[in-house]
Amino acid sequence: MTFKESPEAVVQVLRHALVGDDLPDSFTLLGREWSLHRGVFPSTLSAATEVMASIVPYPDGGSFLEVGCGTGVISVTAALSGCASVTALDINEKAVANTAANAERHGVSDRVRVLHSDMYAALEPTERFDTIFWNVPWTYVDEGFSLSTDLHSAVFDPGYQGQARYIVGAHEHLADGGRLLLGTADLGDRERLDAIAEQAGMRFELLRRVRRIEEVRVMEYHVLELRAK
Repeated sequence: MTFKESPEAVVQVLRHALVGDDLPDSFTLLGREWSLHRGVFPSTLSAATEVMASIVPYPDGGSFLEVGCGTGVISVTAALSGCASVTALDINEKAVANTAANAERHGVSDRVRVLHSDMYAALEPTERFDTIFWNVPWTYVDEGFSLSTDLHSAVFDPGYQGQARYIVGAHEHLADGGRLLLGTADLGDRERLDAIAEQAGMRFELLRRVRRIEEVRVMEYHVLELRAK
């Protein structure tokens, strides 16, 4: 079953993240303190970041690529969990700086490289990773929806075009036997996502499902793995 999330409600959250004068400059998550830069989507507005950081299967001793790194919680956790190298990408320059600050804060700057990138654009054509992951913006809006701020890209993916680019482009950067993962929630449009995978000759397999009681409803978070059909 697909649940719908009001874009208007999400915009209100974004407006607060942009101009709210009560936002702190740090937050606690997973037993650690993290820096929060204004203009970056706060990782504590939902349980999504905490859940994904806790359940993503990081490649121990391997290489990990995160698309849409935000505050850097997942990328830094990957390094702290045994990844030999982590590359973190984000289209929002403020998120790039925020992730770099948190990598330094937790002593993993030597293993976490952060790049300003629209999807895979900043990567060298020859770069390959053992695991690629994106905690996607699951709120569905139609193509043509205005992404009026950098933060809008953190929660809106018009027409799921970004997720289509993520799936299609990943094969150029996956190592042999590498894993392509996607984090989403039951608020997303799974039927549309399955159709995108089908077009790419792939299918989704549910790896993990986690339910959390949040402010207005029970949320269900999913880690999906893409596999060839």
